[in-house]
Amino acid sequence: MEIRKATDTTGAEILGIDVAAGLDRKTAYAIRKVLDEHGVIFLRNQCITPEQQVDFTRLFGEPDINFNALRFGIDGSPEIYIISNINKDGKPIGTRRAGETWHTDMSYAKEPAAATMLFAVEVPTLQGLPLGDTAFANAAAAWDALPTELQDAINGLRGTFDFRGRKRNSPVSAEDIAKYPPIDHPIVRSHPRTGRKSLYIVRDDCTSIIGKDAQESAALIEALADHIVKPEFIYQHKWQVGDIVVWDNCTVQHRAILDYELPQRRLMWRTTVKGTIPQL
Repeated sequence: MEIRKATDTTGAEILGIDVAAGLDRKTAYAIRKVLDEHGVIFLRNQCITPEQQVDFTRLFGEPDINFNALRFGIDGSPEIYIISNINKDGKPIGTRRAGETWHTDMSYAKEPAAATMLFAVEVPTLQGLPLGDTAFANAAAAWDALPTELQDAINGLRGTFDFRGRKRNSPVSAEDIAKYPPIDHPIVRSHPRTGRKSLYIVRDDCTSIIGKDAQESAALIEALADHIVKPEFIYQHKWQVGDIVVWDNCTVQHRAILDYELPQRRLMWRTTVKGTIPQL
């Protein structure tokens, strides 16, 4: 197994691994450590079935079933949720405009997703140029770069996260909204395995800071959200068919770059790993 850093702050490529062939315990442990250290990992040239993706997801924890999978799922693998702009029989087979703003998955839940995985089945291209990149921002590196005075001022603050805060491009039911009532999380959280601190604040999903008025809340949310996505903290992944990308939702935020339209086709299989209640 070989590791190549993607940038100085964010992401790493893992080479020499065939996920479909299975992994021994030593290799599985090493892969988890790389994710913990770099926040994002990617493996290229993989050929896996839905069942093998779910098995690989278990390396990072217990797979969860996303509410979108009930509409855009795969028969026999309910853990997989399809992200795609493809239509079949006049109907979409997946979510078309998923994740186009900076966010961390399921921050509005009591126990947000620990990790997320995407497998690239089809990648849109323009004359050989891959489109539909995904950008990742390292919120742990962003925390480290803050002045000590500001770290001291915000460490211990809590924000309200609201499922209804973000504009969504797929319809959500009243049952979905009821499932995720507004919840409070620390805006600086510690990683459950490494203890490393990260900024945990998301524009739109985080609607207020407890103990501050609306103007103060908005200003702090905007300033910290902008800080997280500075260029020095970002890795932008250019997809290839057969890519597996895994990211840690405690450590990084991400957004999809939607620079393609049909007939350029995109098809991704997504799985998520159940998380725990964020801790200071």
